Amino acid sequence: MEEIVKNKNEIQCRAVLVGIECDNEEREEVEKSLDELERLLDTAGGETFARVVQAKSSPDPRTLIGSGKVKEICQLCKDNRIELCVFDSELSPSQIKNLEDGLDGIRVIDRSMLILDIFALHATTGEGKLQVELAQLKYTAPRLIGKGTEMSRLGGGIGTRGPGESKLESDKRHMKRRIVALEEELRILDKNRMTMRASRDKSDITKVAIVGYTNAGKSTLLNRLTDAGILAEDKLFATLDPTTRKYSLPCGESVLLTDTVGFIKKLPHHLIKAFKSTLDEAVFADVLMIVIDASDPEYSTQLAVTEELLSELGAGGKPTLYVFNKCDKNAEELPSIGSVSEGDSVIYISAKTGRGVDELVTRLEELVMAGKKRTVFNIPHSEQGAVNQLYKIASVESVEYGAEFVTVTAMADAKARGMMKRYLAEAESVSDDTEFED
Repeated sequence: MEEIVKNKNEIQCRAVLVGIECDNEEREEVEKSLDELERLLDTAGGETFARVVQAKSSPDPRTLIGSGKVKEICQLCKDNRIELCVFDSELSPSQIKNLEDGLDGIRVIDRSMLILDIFALHATTGEGKLQVELAQLKYTAPRLIGKGTEMSRLGGGIGTRGPGESKLESDKRHMKRRIVALEEELRILDKNRMTMRASRDKSDITKVAIVGYTNAGKSTLLNRLTDAGILAEDKLFATLDPTTRKYSLPCGESVLLTDTVGFIKKLPHHLIKAFKSTLDEAVFADVLMIVIDASDPEYSTQLAVTEELLSELGAGGKPTLYVFNKCDKNAEELPSIGSVSEGDSVIYISAKTGRGVDELVTRLEELVMAGKKRTVFNIPHSEQGAVNQLYKIASVESVEYGAEFVTVTAMADAKARGMMKRYLAEAESVSDDTEFED
């Protein structure tokens, strides 16, 4: 017993992870989900003491796992002085209350609460903190019933960070007022983000969103390409706030690269709603760069989760680069994707070492320049504003001043050619069928 006490003091928080295996699930899938839950707990600063899986035909409506298993976990926690149980399934307010009663006061949180806690731990910008607080309040408000008469979890630790314990001690009306205030603040920030996005649209610079499962290496890739200097750690949700950097392709064309928040299975619904303006970076992007951890045996499941969430957000169907990262860890057998849409590409890289990044840039350049043609425009001297417009909507290669016209040669897409149709030269130096070549 003395040894247990000593270890407990050395570790910030030990927890028991609890999963349920229903008739329609395989034990292997349950264990994989618990593996990810264990990584989440580690990211939050805790350590897994034990894992408990209950096999049931269907979840128990009162306690999820049944009263017998609750007693078993309670004894396990008491014998080893464990103060936290983390459930892999989302718990209802009444289930939290019943579990905490059955576990004799041991704190109970579910997967969503743990993810929200990690977001609260890693949020650094003002907007990020507001988004996390809003998500936590919306998730916590109906679950006050599960926290007993104290209506809060004072004392710190996993599952207690975020909107401020003093908020949770207030009544629901106070929490509702706070939610309304946060939503208004985020509306203002969203309006500002939309203004910035509109400015980018006017510049006609191609927008590339770097998306993917959490810890796939998105931030490391952005750092490799642009020296962005953003935090990149081998942890889940190491970075939350989107970072946009301008990047010049070898052909001279510029793109905007945006690192977005990572995805994960069972991402809390309130978190998706709170981070809508951030996740919209993928919705408004012209090209998606889906980063996949090639060293993770669950890469195919993680890719499926990513594509499903992108579809839910309305960001599916865009030109896509599938970027298998961390290939230096698994160089012998490279993973593959069953089917890739026409025009999409699959690239294998190591953002850490730089392997394959040149090929990635080449593929990105091809995707960005697809549909663009070298076009000649003859613009009258009296309409110089059209020359300035061309600089905004196309890649100008040369400008020659003649007696009657300003002759501009530019790489222009269909949209730019349509806007400047009246200025198209009768005989272009390069035919309309000539596509961009490296």
